Amino acid sequence: MDKNLLTTIPTRWVGPLLFQSMMSLGKADSFLSSDVVLATFETTLFFSVSRGMRAIAQAGGLTSSLIKDTMVRSVTLEVDSVALGQTVLSTLKQEIDVLQKTIVEPRSRFAQLQGISGYFVANLFYLRIEIFANNASGHNMVTLIADAILDHVLQRFPGTRYVSVSGNMCVDKKVSVINALEGRGKHVISEVYLPRDIVEKTLKTTPEKIVELNVKKNMLGSIMAGSVHSANAHFANMLLAAYLATGQDAANIVEGSQGITFAEIRNDGLYFSVNIPNIIVGTVGHGKHDEAIVARFEKMHCLGEGGAQRYAHLVAGTVLAGELSLMAALTNPHELVKAHVAIERK
Repeated sequence: MDKNLLTTIPTRWVGPLLFQSMMSLGKADSFLSSDVVLATFETTLFFSVSRGMRAIAQAGGLTSSLIKDTMVRSVTLEVDSVALGQTVLSTLKQEIDVLQKTIVEPRSRFAQLQGISGYFVANLFYLRIEIFANNASGHNMVTLIADAILDHVLQRFPGTRYVSVSGNMCVDKKVSVINALEGRGKHVISEVYLPRDIVEKTLKTTPEKIVELNVKKNMLGSIMAGSVHSANAHFANMLLAAYLATGQDAANIVEGSQGITFAEIRNDGLYFSVNIPNIIVGTVGHGKHDEAIVARFEKMHCLGEGGAQRYAHLVAGTVLAGELSLMAALTNPHELVKAHVAIERK
């Protein structure tokens, strides 16, 4: 291999990330602590995330809830009439179990068809197909299934014509309202309560300053900028670092960057939460076969059944830690600049 074609990215373990509880689709996980591997050229991130994780651990851990797990592909057809499109949609919705048996199962041992929705622009008909992809991220899996469902529709319903196997309502690697509301990948909400003394001693700020900054920066600043269902400081930084370190499709940080940071005073301390509707990760599949990647998932206890959901919790918790630490830093003049100069400037 040509050594000039090798790309080296600084990679480190940070943590441990401590959980009080971890729930996936209503089911509790007994796993409560792990280090997390990150890869990034923004090396200040290692130190910032570590500080956030330290504060979380001092507070007794975070609470993490995975509330939806779906991978999506939309297909586009042209139909002779909207009425025909509505007939197609109602038929497909009634036959989800049949489609699972006849189309999904012959193509994937793991995929489960979750639902199909439809949208119209004149006589253009967009079908949005959702599957559960188990431990895979599901990009290829859902495209294979969507392609087969599209063929099924074209053959069964005269008056329908192919436009594209991807119609941009997926919405793959683009910011959108529909993904912010409906989710694409794993939707995780992570929360932590930090007593005042931890905020002051570890984060070097106060609960009041973080809450005020969250309103003025993340909320109002995002509104002024025209952000789409998004109000956060830097979700994308932690997502990219986690994705690069574990063989994920890093372009998915585009929709992953959407999400909302929430902060308020509770019992004289700080309640802090991140809502991330589009975490797209897998622990098997393309990019995950490398021995080093497998070893990393093993160290994080993310191999085997439910591994991808567990990893999504770790990713969300890492986002929470990084978001918390940066927001704390931004309440103090010059702290962010000094950190970057000290760590990164050569």
